[in-house]
Parts: sequence; structure tokens; C-alpha cells
Amino acid sequence: MDVLLIGGLWLDGTAWDAVVPALAGRGHRPVPLTLPGQGDGRSEAVLAEQLAAVLAAVDAADGRPLVVAHSAACSLGWMAVDARPAGVAGLVLVDGFPEADGNPYAGHFPVRDGVVPFPGWEPFAGATGADLDAAWRARIEAAAVPVPAGVALAPVRLADERRFGVPVTMLCAEAPVAEVRGWIAGGAAPEVSRMERIEFVDLDSGHWPMFTRPVELAALIDAAAARS
Repeated sequence: MDVLLIGGLWLDGTAWDAVVPALAGRGHRPVPLTLPGQGDGRSEAVLAEQLAAVLAAVDAADGRPLVVAHSAACSLGWMAVDARPAGVAGLVLVDGFPEADGNPYAGHFPVRDGVVPFPGWEPFAGATGADLDAAWRARIEAAAVPVPAGVALAPVRLADERRFGVPVTMLCAEAPVAEVRGWIAGGAAPEVSRMERIEFVDLDSGHWPMFTRPVELAALIDAAAARS
């Protein structure tokens, strides 16, 4: 199966370098995506361009692909499902919730000079970055790509109710499934609460398992592909 890999804020397609061979070894064709505004020098890129790039990858896939989206990109993956509900096999959400229609894509970090730069590690204290040693933190920070404001601040747009019937696997990394379910029950993720075919799976890692647990992450993506 074709597996489209979408990294979260500040990440380009190289974030999946260690996951790609593990997925290929399980018989899949992994396609890590580097989207407009992710390292091409285009700070004026907008969210609609990124969505168009994901949809182009969906349409170019051999059969219906599995879409894997990490962190803030869970919204982008969900927007792709909304645009192609019959064109994808399923969606894997890696440690993130998709935003509801009309909410900013990623409005949690300050904009400076038209972009959202990597904010350093203070916002990611605790379980979020607990499994990242100093070397990994340095590598991630050095490779971080500022996010165009036209991506981060753009509203999420969703329109097709058929999205709720697409199979979804939520990988819960920095918090266990029981805690994530509690957040959802409390109203933290209205889109997730309406998903009709969702599986919750624990992943023992921090927020960036593509770096710290790539083999385990690939195995869980493979299992999600089988369920889809």
C-alpha cells in the first residue's frame, strides 16, 4: 500500500527517513511529503497549497493510500480525508487531534517576520520530549523549518460529512489511550468524537516517534494499513 507521510510543524519529509525503510520492509511504498513552505524558501506559502500537494499525492497513489499525519498536520491529513473520503484507505493520527472547521491550523505559537520559528524546547517539557536526548534535540532544532504564517494561521476548512466514516487510527504517544479518551469525552476534540471507525493505540514514546521509535511506529502504521 502507498503510505503518505506528513510531518508536523517545522518538519519536512526527511523527518521520516528512519521510518521509510521499516515501512518498505513490510511491503509498503512510503511517500514522505515535503510541502510548499517546508524548506523551499517560500515563506509566503499558504495552507491551501499544502492541502493541494497532499491531494496531488493521494491522486497519484497506486490505489487508495493510507495517510499518516503527525501533530499539527493531523488537521492537514483530516482535510485531505474530507476532500477525498472515497479516495483514501484510512488515516493515522500520530499524537495529535485535527482542528474543527474554522479553527486556525496551528495558532499556538507566535509569528515573527511572517513565519512561526521553532520556539525552543521549553514548550515541550515533560512527557512531550522526555525521550529526546541532547543530541536528538540539537538535530531537530538545527533542521527545523519555520512555518509560514499563511499556513499556521489559516482556518481549517471541512465540508464533507463522509469524512467521519473513513477508518482512523489514533496513535497516543505522550499520553496513554485512557487519558486521551478522557480529553475527547471532555470536548477537547470534537472532530474525533464524531469519527465512526476509530481505533486508539498506545505508542510508548514522546511526541516525535519518527525519530525515537521509528521501527515501532512503522509496525503500528502497518497494522493500521491492515485494518484499513
